[in-house]
Amino acid sequence: MNKLIKTFVIIAVIIIAFFIMGPLYVVNEGEQAVIVQFGRITNVVTEAGLHIKIPFIDEVVKYPKRILSWNGEQRGIPTLERQYIVVDITARWRIVDPQIFYESINTINRAYDILGEVINSEVRTVVAQNYFRESVRSTNFILGREQVEDLGALDIDVEQITASIQNEVRHEPVNRGRRSLSEEILNRSRVMTPVYGIELIDVVTRQIRYSDELTESVYARMIRERNQIAQAIRSEGEGRRANIYGEMERDQVTIMSSAELEAQSIRAAADAEATRIYTNAHNLDAGRRSFYLFWRALESYRLTMPAFDLALSTDLDYFRFLYSVDGR
Repeated sequence: MNKLIKTFVIIAVIIIAFFIMGPLYVVNEGEQAVIVQFGRITNVVTEAGLHIKIPFIDEVVKYPKRILSWNGEQRGIPTLERQYIVVDITARWRIVDPQIFYESINTINRAYDILGEVINSEVRTVVAQNYFRESVRSTNFILGREQVEDLGALDIDVEQITASIQNEVRHEPVNRGRRSLSEEILNRSRVMTPVYGIELIDVVTRQIRYSDELTESVYARMIRERNQIAQAIRSEGEGRRANIYGEMERDQVTIMSSAELEAQSIRAAADAEATRIYTNAHNLDAGRRSFYLFWRALESYRLTMPAFDLALSTDLDYFRFLYSVDGR
């Protein structure tokens, strides 16, 4: 009985020691591993789960299986015309062959260094082979239609003002553009990464900005271009205003001429009517004619007498109705 117990104890100790030595390891989702025996790779594990290794002999080196990001440092790079710009690049990559990755690079930190060397080298090469405008612009169309749409409220021809602005602001044409340069950097960098077991997914230009030396001159040029655009818009507005004022003056002359002609016609008709009334008054019989003359004299007195400050004599024909109703 004691011998059987001793046997069980020995077996239990062996089992416990076996597990203490760590014969099992876990590969999580998003991970992959290489099994190394004395510096030599014996197995590559890409499936998640629980796996067995030889204790004290097998070394498990795990690498991420997911997509990783690489962020470059901002660097001043000269363009083809020797103008320095600051370029900020980011990239996405992943380990596609853990065996090659282990044999060539071994660590993730070293991979970041290698990617930095490869991508930065290609960025310097591509930027230096192209003009400044190719790195910062993607199109030859500087001013979009949407920037002058508000002019429609002023009854200004949008197509005409856009064409005028494009003629005012002259830019050197872009043959490739920023997007094309990013694609070239990616393609050139991809050639170098497979030897490290790495797949480079994309390279994106996160930011391109002017160096401190260029900033002031660029701002001055931008101000000059905006002034040219403003001048083109003002010129169009001045032309439209001149046309509107010209039409207004022509309409004013036409209206004034028509009004003056109508006024003269009304005055002529009034004068004719007054002459007719005077003629008819003179043709009245003696009694009615005397009353008419008396009434007119009273109306005249009413208007003129308040203005008399001094009268030296009233022995005038004008004052005859002051002494007699019939004016005799």
